[in-house]
Amino acid sequence: MRNSSKEIIAELLPFYQAQLMNKVIPFYMEYALDRQYGGYTTCLDDDGTLLSGDKYLWSQGRGVWTFSALYNRIEKDPKWLEVAELGVRFLREHGRDSQGRWVYRTSREGKVIDGPISIFSDCFAVYGLTEFFRATGDRAALELAVATYAEIRRRIAEPGFDAVAPQVLPKGWRIHAIPMIMLEISQELGDVAPELELQPFIDDCVHQIMDLHLRPEYHVLLENLTVDGQEIQTPEGRVVNPGHGIESMWFVMHQARRRNDQHLINRAVEAIRWMLEIGWDQEYGGLFLAVDRDGGPAAFPNWDKKAWWPHTESMYALLLAYELTGEEWCLDWYWRVHRWAVGHLVSSYGDWYQRLDRQGRPIKEVIALPVKDPFHLPRMLILGIQCLKRIASDESLIEIHFNKEC
Repeated sequence: MRNSSKEIIAELLPFYQAQLMNKVIPFYMEYALDRQYGGYTTCLDDDGTLLSGDKYLWSQGRGVWTFSALYNRIEKDPKWLEVAELGVRFLREHGRDSQGRWVYRTSREGKVIDGPISIFSDCFAVYGLTEFFRATGDRAALELAVATYAEIRRRIAEPGFDAVAPQVLPKGWRIHAIPMIMLEISQELGDVAPELELQPFIDDCVHQIMDLHLRPEYHVLLENLTVDGQEIQTPEGRVVNPGHGIESMWFVMHQARRRNDQHLINRAVEAIRWMLEIGWDQEYGGLFLAVDRDGGPAAFPNWDKKAWWPHTESMYALLLAYELTGEEWCLDWYWRVHRWAVGHLVSSYGDWYQRLDRQGRPIKEVIALPVKDPFHLPRMLILGIQCLKRIASDESLIEIHFNKEC
């Protein structure tokens, strides 16, 4: 039995802080900083071994976000800005083609290997540059973020747009990943550049996620729909990605908190519960990478693997859901995910294991991209620390809901 809210905060907050500052960030400071060519080397094995010098541009943008956020949200240490600047310089010097589109992959030195085949490179550039501007006031970084954002908006509106590597966007389909990432980068950019008046577009992103992809009749969020928002009557049309859905819901909760919209918060929190219930492996524990709409195997590569990122996204989403609703089940599920993650994903190397088989054993098989970048895990820890501190300041709430056996 956990005797008081103070004991819970006393346990979780130091755990998050120690994981972030004593384990995860030191891992990337040792293995990911490329002081010779700039940016970050993120094709890493779990022990930090460099597997390839290739640089995926979305990992560069993600790294800029994380080190900028450390400065903005954890501690005002100039070294975090210096490390963030390492990524910003690489982005500025090697990230775009002649038309201002962000490329997908370069060599370690910055030579383009794959061009602008993934809009997610552009999106994470905006995400990182926006957070860097928050930290530094660097107007050139903000101007680059704004110009990139405008180009993203233009490209995704074009008929036949399909630059979504490593995913595939068949003709006539729409994918959840686009409104999802656009919601997050739009609300973050809009906070620092309100003159852009992004709220109507943000509202449309929320509509696409919550009224099209989210399907209450099945208690799932469908990743793939037709362009007019109808179900696709194939196995691929039935794919549910629990981690993606849960991450999307905390993006929605952030927007709902900005609006002070409790109804939208409640809808997103309910959807998190759906994703956990359908995605949790009842035999071995942990979240499947993907499942069918009705449960069971999905038409999705490596559907039964257990990756680190769905669990980190779930941990933050559940803390946030608890903060915003006080619902007891959020903590019950939080501890369930926490215990599984700590028992299977935490490694002796500092960072967590990236990929596990269904039984929870580390594997080397590449899933999606061959990268291990400083993003999902440190972002969860950074945002989780902020969330825990807010929860700790609301004694009336946590005394009621934290005094429970976990």
